[in-house]
Amino acid sequence: RLLQGSFRLAMTGTPIENRLSEPWSIMDFLNPGLLGTVHDFRTRFALPIEKYHDPQKAKRLRGMVQPFILRRLKTDPNVIADLPEKVESKEYCYLTPEQASLYESTVKTMLAAAEQSDGIQRRGVILAGLVKLKQICNHPLQFLKERDMEAGGVGASSGGFVSPSRSGKCVRLIQMLEEVVASGGQALVFTQFRQMGDILVPMLRKHLDRDVLFLHGGTTLKEREHMVASFQKSDGKTPIFILSLKAGGVGLNLTAANHVFHFDRWWNPAVENQATDRAFRIGQKRNVLVHKFVCRGTVEDRIDQLIDDKAKLAGDILGGGGETLLTEMKDDDLLRLITLDLPSAQKDD
Repeated sequence: RLLQGSFRLAMTGTPIENRLSEPWSIMDFLNPGLLGTVHDFRTRFALPIEKYHDPQKAKRLRGMVQPFILRRLKTDPNVIADLPEKVESKEYCYLTPEQASLYESTVKTMLAAAEQSDGIQRRGVILAGLVKLKQICNHPLQFLKERDMEAGGVGASSGGFVSPSRSGKCVRLIQMLEEVVASGGQALVFTQFRQMGDILVPMLRKHLDRDVLFLHGGTTLKEREHMVASFQKSDGKTPIFILSLKAGGVGLNLTAANHVFHFDRWWNPAVENQATDRAFRIGQKRNVLVHKFVCRGTVEDRIDQLIDDKAKLAGDILGGGGETLLTEMKDDDLLRLITLDLPSAQKDD
């Protein structure tokens, strides 16, 4: 805001990542006062749109900002005429009995702790609980290892083989990756947890009989360059590339992949799209198939709906929400969010 000039231009690939205060900030830099003060904006637009999904407020805000926005999507043929198709699908997974038991006991513990706290402490309890539920949906070992470490134990080793049969997600991932490898394809597998990557690497190596690459925050620049080069060779030796969402979600060109798996979902469609764009970008010659894993009847089902709602809002105004909204839910709403729907969550015989 201290920059002086007769002309101001803002360029961004993510005008909204979490909430409407972000485009307000950009617009206030470009055209000070257009949307009022941040307090006025929050009262007039952000709260009615984000919390109550007011279509009239959304339409009014869109009308105010659109004259100042030049927006192009990657799929616009005027931008990239020869980019192939991107096909997205949701892969619904079941919970094993072990996962279901851990999930229900964690929900009870989380709700009891939330009832006895308030303010920032309550938000911390809820956010930590949501992370634990997502870990259980991934694989019981990921949750149990962290719990053991928090209790002062050594924790289970992730260096050895871990059975995929303990996790409905892992069983489905192996099934799908076997088809990818058999067809000569290559895949990116994104997870927000480095721990889950440590579990998946030996598991996939054993079942696919291929080397599996893993990029995370501790990967050196030299190792990163070597991994990218190995994957881009497309020689069949390293067809699977696991990436932590934060380390691998931006700044990589991995057009050798024609499949992208989102093993666990982040709260935000913009972050997910940026990760997918490691494969769906200039230089890609094949259609890209994007697989989004969701455990039915769990918090992942609700997060999936939240992502869909945010994506719709982004289409309307480029709008937001996120984990902050989840941590500030009332107890009854929180209960509906995290309670396990056992019939939906477990595998049909």
